[in-house]
Amino acid sequence: MAFDLFAEVKNANTIGITGHIKPDGDCIGSCLALMQYLRKRLPDSKVELFLEEPEKAMAGIPLRDQIISDFPQREPFDVFIVCDTNAERIGDARDYFKAAVKTINIDHHISNADGTGMLNHVIPSAAACGEIIFDLMDKQYMDATIAELLYMALAHDTGVFHFSNTTPDTLKIAAELIGYGFDFSSMLDATFFSRPKETNLLLAHALLEERFFFDGRLIIGYSSWKKMREVGATRDDTGGIVERLRITMGVECAMYIYEKKPGQWKASMRSSSDSVNVAKVGEAYGGGGHARASGCEYNGDLEDFIAGLVKEVGRQLEGK
Repeated sequence: MAFDLFAEVKNANTIGITGHIKPDGDCIGSCLALMQYLRKRLPDSKVELFLEEPEKAMAGIPLRDQIISDFPQREPFDVFIVCDTNAERIGDARDYFKAAVKTINIDHHISNADGTGMLNHVIPSAAACGEIIFDLMDKQYMDATIAELLYMALAHDTGVFHFSNTTPDTLKIAAELIGYGFDFSSMLDATFFSRPKETNLLLAHALLEERFFFDGRLIIGYSSWKKMREVGATRDDTGGIVERLRITMGVECAMYIYEKKPGQWKASMRSSSDSVNVAKVGEAYGGGGHARASGCEYNGDLEDFIAGLVKEVGRQLEGK
């Protein structure tokens, strides 16, 4: 039986929405689009969105000021919806999820195939959560704002339709969304392509310190806490670096590691071929994601972390 989102929320007086910690373009776009759609479809209901503070590049997107990032205490929601992740990765919104009368999980990550809500609508074949949200909407309520947010969601999770998760359906949806007349070029320049100078400095260092394994099939770059402080960078400035490493000739898997604070490391991983499923690599460290794009964190020594990641990739590349 097809999942009918409206049937599940139409009697709710209060609806809460959230996504994963450190929300990316797909998460933010999907959640904001869903919020706006439900506000139009259910004008007498209170619909609120709770997310961690989005990165600086998202400052100019539609409805950005409608995101609540301080997670105040409140009465339980009639329905609480988790998008683009499982309920274990929603940070301070976890209390809302646990207290809600009904919970719904909408996602596309294979690592969350069964879902974690009372009701689950998880489609791993979808390129982005925004693709699923689009399919759940009654199109008579679509407008240019919702279309722009969903287009951003699709574009960000497909590398602007460059990654292998892009399907014919993804492109058909993108074409339909563009038809609503928003300035998609400016939006992508601002949220996807534009990079602060701190990113360039981190990238330069990562390229100088890059390491190759398995005859150049795996590349790893990193930025220490000291380097992050030296160039005045934050996590927002690390975006896109792993992609630059990935397009190195001969590379099938790329990793960019940065130190969040002394001894705490975050790895972003990308794969260029079916030879390496980086979701499995991430899962070995309590992370996860997609076969071609994943991440994880580690507390401890950088060299131990790198050695472990190399070992996990080696299990796939060389069957070790």
